[in-house]
Amino acid sequence: MTEYFPEVADLARPTTLLYPRAGRPSVHASSMGGPLLWPADEPWPHCRAPDHYRPLRQPVETVGPEAVALVPVLQLYAREVPDLLVPTGSDLLQMLWCPLMHPPSHAPSPVLRWWRTSDIVMGPLLTQPPPPWEYDEQCVPRPCVVHPTRATEYPGWDLPGELGQVVRRHSAEIEETLGLSYWDAAVATQTKVGGYPGWTQPPDWPVCGCGRRMEHLLTVHSREPAMGDPWLPEEDRVGSGPMWRRPVAPDVEPRIGPGLSLGDMGGVYVFVCTVCPGSPYEHRYDCALEDLQHVAAPPGRRAEDRPFVPVTGPAPGSGQRSPHW
Repeated sequence: MTEYFPEVADLARPTTLLYPRAGRPSVHASSMGGPLLWPADEPWPHCRAPDHYRPLRQPVETVGPEAVALVPVLQLYAREVPDLLVPTGSDLLQMLWCPLMHPPSHAPSPVLRWWRTSDIVMGPLLTQPPPPWEYDEQCVPRPCVVHPTRATEYPGWDLPGELGQVVRRHSAEIEETLGLSYWDAAVATQTKVGGYPGWTQPPDWPVCGCGRRMEHLLTVHSREPAMGDPWLPEEDRVGSGPMWRRPVAPDVEPRIGPGLSLGDMGGVYVFVCTVCPGSPYEHRYDCALEDLQHVAAPPGRRAEDRPFVPVTGPAPGSGQRSPHW
């Protein structure tokens, strides 16, 4: 990238692309939509949001007041995901969400749990979490194994104004020669850890209550690289010619991705403050064709007191679940 666009060299960020593929993941491995390493005596979180809803319900109406069980979205072991930001003393991140739409973003609202695995495996594990009694099928990821792959990203929408103009002019010239633009190769629009958000709308980075801009922790996206995408791994392609033009291998294509469809193939971007106690986090959602929609906790809210998805049982506010960074 910097061979063609040296002006962005200082803006490089490491990322770990997860490349989820349908499979049968274990609780002892990183996964998407798979089983979680969960203590049997830890209450499973439920959503009691008063206005969550299922879009395909006829007529469309809120689901409440019954609590809806959250569903697993991601389980990431720090040992397998090099760019994962974890609080001191933790080595496992789990992300769940309510499989319904939540105003005002009209997207799922994530809940994060950080753990120390040595504390979990000391006791019995949960074998079967409660299923949600109501859900939007497009918000429930199918079980996938993940293939963490390190890469380097450069800003897309996050390019500073004057630099963006320079890159746009240069990109048009490069595209005529290579058939690939800066925007195609700079930032991956897929499920990943770290790097830059693959915004499809103008950026909206959350600011923590301490005044610091939060770090991009991870993205869960409806899209995964397929034919014509330069981010599809070479080993998943067949044929000859430029790598990004080669088709997907027939045995790989049906296994790509968790089958999510968030709005118009949008993404949920999760951000975290790595300085404040309690691991404050917020999220944003955007998609291609809808009006710009964002959701955020009030500045300074922590994982244990976020208002979007109230959970039943004890909130994650002690021990390895919300330590200092």
